[in-house]
Amino acid sequence: MRILGIDPGLRATGWGIIESEGNHLRYISHGIAKTEDDALLAVRLYQLHQELSRIIDLYKPDVAAVEEVFVNKNPLSTLKLGMARGVVLLAPAERDLFVAEYSANKVKKSVVGSGHASKEQVEAMIKVLLPEARNATKDAADALAVAICHAHFSAIDRKWI
Repeated sequence: MRILGIDPGLRATGWGIIESEGNHLRYISHGIAKTEDDALLAVRLYQLHQELSRIIDLYKPDVAAVEEVFVNKNPLSTLKLGMARGVVLLAPAERDLFVAEYSANKVKKSVVGSGHASKEQVEAMIKVLLPEARNATKDAADALAVAICHAHFSAIDRKWI
C-alpha cells in the first residue's frame, strides 16, 4: 500500500510518501508544498491544491493520511489553517483516495512511543525508521510520521476484519 502522509499548513504543508507491506516500510519521497506569503488567500489555497494534486498524480498513492490540527490562540490563524486543511482533504478526495485523519498525539505515539513527543523527537525517529529521509525538514518529517501512523493503524484494522 502506498501512503501519502500530509501535515497541513498554509505557509508550508509537509508531505511524505511511503509504501507499507506487512511490517515493512519503504521510503518513497517527501517534500514541502509552499505558498507565497504575499499572495491573496484564495491564490495561496489554489497553489496548495495544485501542488498536492501534482504530487498525487506523480506518486499515485493508494490512500492519504492527514494530521488533525489543533486550535491556535489567534482565531484568524486558526481559520486560515482550517481552510488549508480543507484543501488538503479535498485534493486526494477528488482523486477518489480514502483519506484517514489522525490526531497529533496518535501520530507521535505511533512513531516515538509518546503522544507528547516534540517535533525534534519525531524528526529524529523518522531518520531512524526511514534513513533515506535524513534531509527531511520538520514539516516533511511530520508528514512521513502521519503516513507511518496510518500504516500501523490500517494494519491493525485489517487484522480484525
